[in-house]
Amino acid sequence: MKLNKIPSPPLLPDQWSSSYISYWTPMFEDDQITSGYCWFNYIDNKCRIDGLFNPWSEKETGHRLWMSELVNASDGVTHKKKIAYTKTKQHIEKKKKKKIKLIYNAIPSPHEINDSHELLLAKDVLIKHKATYAGKHKILNIQADSWEFYIPNKGPATYFFKAGTNCLIRMVTGDPKLHASVRDFPTFNTEKISECIFDLSPYHDAMS
Repeated sequence: MKLNKIPSPPLLPDQWSSSYISYWTPMFEDDQITSGYCWFNYIDNKCRIDGLFNPWSEKETGHRLWMSELVNASDGVTHKKKIAYTKTKQHIEKKKKKKIKLIYNAIPSPHEINDSHELLLAKDVLIKHKATYAGKHKILNIQADSWEFYIPNKGPATYFFKAGTNCLIRMVTGDPKLHASVRDFPTFNTEKISECIFDLSPYHDAMS
C-alpha cells in the first residue's frame, strides 16, 4: 500500500501477515536465532504468532519451546498451545565408527487460556508511543524509513518500514550497541487472512 510523503508515523495495515526471523545484536553465546509466522487482523481484533520462543534458555530449561499464541482482544482472551522439544544424544556404531545422533522429542503442554484485551502489536504502535522519524536506511536490501520511540519496561525501539509505505520490515527493541532483540519480516504481505487461521479447534484438541 503506497503512501504519500510521511507527515506522521504510519498505521499498520488493517490485515497483514509474514514469516519472521528472530535474533539478537550483538549475538552472545547463549542467544538463539528462531523463526515463525504471524498474522494480524485489526478489523476483527485478532492476531496469532507461531514459532520457537525467543528469548528462551535451552541450557537452563533443558528444552526449546514452540508456542502458538492466538489473541482475541474482543473477547478478552489469549489461547496458548506449547510444545517443549527436548534433545537427547544417541550413540550409534556404523562401519566400526562411533557417531552421535541427536534426537528431539516433542512434549505438548495443556492448552492455556489467559486474559488479554490488547493485540501483541498495536496498529497505531508508532503513534501510541510518539515515535519520531529517524531517517532512511537499507534493510534487507530495501530502502526503509525508520521510527524511534520508547516502550515502557522494555526500553528504546526502532521500527523500519519499506520507504513511503506502512509495510513493516524490521523491529529492533533495546540498544544495538549493548544487546537488542531483532525481528525481521521478509515476506510481509497484506493479503486477506483466512478465517481458519484463527480457528480454535487445534487449541481445544490440545486439551484432550
